[in-house]
Amino acid sequence: MFDEIKVIGFDADDTLWVNETYFRDAEDAFAKLLSAYETPNKIDQELFRKELDNLDIYGYGVKGFMLSMVESALEISNGMVKPEMISEILKIGKDMINKPVEVLEGIPEVLESLSKKYKLIVLTKGDLLDQKRKLKKSNLSHFFHHIEVMTEKKEEDYSEVLNHLEIQPKEFLMIGNSLKSDVLPIINLRSNAVHIPFHTTWEHEKVSPQELENQKYLTLQSASELLTYL
Repeated sequence: MFDEIKVIGFDADDTLWVNETYFRDAEDAFAKLLSAYETPNKIDQELFRKELDNLDIYGYGVKGFMLSMVESALEISNGMVKPEMISEILKIGKDMINKPVEVLEGIPEVLESLSKKYKLIVLTKGDLLDQKRKLKKSNLSHFFHHIEVMTEKKEEDYSEVLNHLEIQPKEFLMIGNSLKSDVLPIINLRSNAVHIPFHTTWEHEKVSPQELENQKYLTLQSASELLTYL
């Protein structure tokens, strides 16, 4: 199935280590903090809207999320939020940044095996400093020939990276948890993709069933299953 593969790209968050779970916990903490002003559902909706509005300004990652929480708190409270609450919001974000890096089950063994046969790279979105910190704490960096923290993961972004690294699309395999960011753009480049779902997905990364019709990619339930195919 993957006979021509020479380079394998891995997404980082929720593919190599746990990430989205911490955002869900932070959203819950934020909703409780602002419970005097709005319902939890409304707070979640407003925060998500603010995150999307800010993506072009702040990009992805915890720091942009922190700023979106601050802006949302000011709007939801009509400017009545107290400085102490802003401090609590910043603490939520800092606690996320300081979380230990929880490498997903089977990842070290899979990378150890694949690194003997393929060139491995990381292609991930997020804050540059935070992603490099997590990679260092994960003790996985020695498996990878190249680390690329991308602003976006659209076709043109992948194409730019592959061209820069002189990788032919047919020789490349991308592995990730997001159909929107890790699978569909790669397929459209006539490359190869494996989807390994995580138990929770950010709403912005979800795709409709119609977008997946007639798309050819492999779905596995764990990284360990990769060794059956590679």
